[in-house]
Formats: sequence, C-alpha cells, structure tokens
Amino acid sequence: MGETVAKNKKAYHDYFIEEKFEAGMVLTGSEVKGIRAHRVNLKDSFIRFVKGEAYLFNAHIGRLETTHRFYGHEERGSRKLLLHKKQLEKMLKAVTRDGYTIVALQLYFNDRNLVKLQIAIAKGKQLHDKRNDLKEKDQKRDVERSMKDY
Repeated sequence: MGETVAKNKKAYHDYFIEEKFEAGMVLTGSEVKGIRAHRVNLKDSFIRFVKGEAYLFNAHIGRLETTHRFYGHEERGSRKLLLHKKQLEKMLKAVTRDGYTIVALQLYFNDRNLVKLQIAIAKGKQLHDKRNDLKEKDQKRDVERSMKDY
C-alpha cells in the first residue's frame, strides 16, 4: 500500500469490520488532481449496488481552482468501483443478509500510482457496543500513560 490520502475513522467506530477488499475507481482527471491535493472526505460515504455494479456515493472530492469549470467534476457525485465478479457476488450476498453493509475505509495510491479504495463488509454496532469500545480505548490509553510515567 502506498500513500494514504483519506481515512474513514468513523467507520471503525460505527461498524464491526468483517472482510476488507481493494477496489479501483473510475475517475476523471480533475478528480485525480483533487485526490492528489488531499481534498477528500470519506466520512459520510456509502456503497450501493446499482444493476449488479458497486458505486461509491456521497464521497467528497474537492475541485482545484486551476481546473477549468467545463472539465470540472461533481464533488459529491457517484463513482463506479472496479471489482472482480467473485468479490461483487460475495458483497451482494453479504448485503442481502440483514445488518451487513459495505463501507469505505480509506483512499490511497498503490505502488503503481493508481487510486484505490479500501472497502469492507461491515456489521452495524449497537450503542452499547460503541460505549464498550470507547471504555476499552480509555483504559488502554490510561495503561499506556501510566507505563510511560513508570
């Protein structure tokens, strides 16, 4: 994995991550330039299946001032994800089970300098699960702090 551009930390808080996949994306030139400039936000993004193909919705990729408005892109538009057929079938099967969804985890450039999106099959957390995670995180932090002072 190369340079990470954007992470979706909220996904780890809201979901139990089951299985991760790497997906390519169909992008225009202005979108790639926006990604290179780190103008990306995956916070509210989600993945839906349209006619058997996966699409990323609501991911914000900012537009640069140097981009001509005619060649510019829609900042929160839908973007097609490129996956193998077996991966798509596996995800479709998981989504049809209740409680499972597909979330975007991070956007990065791979070793060949191509934009990749790490996505995962995830199960939604209940409120008490989120509270337990926060409690464990606080305890871990306290232990590390006391070990550091010791």
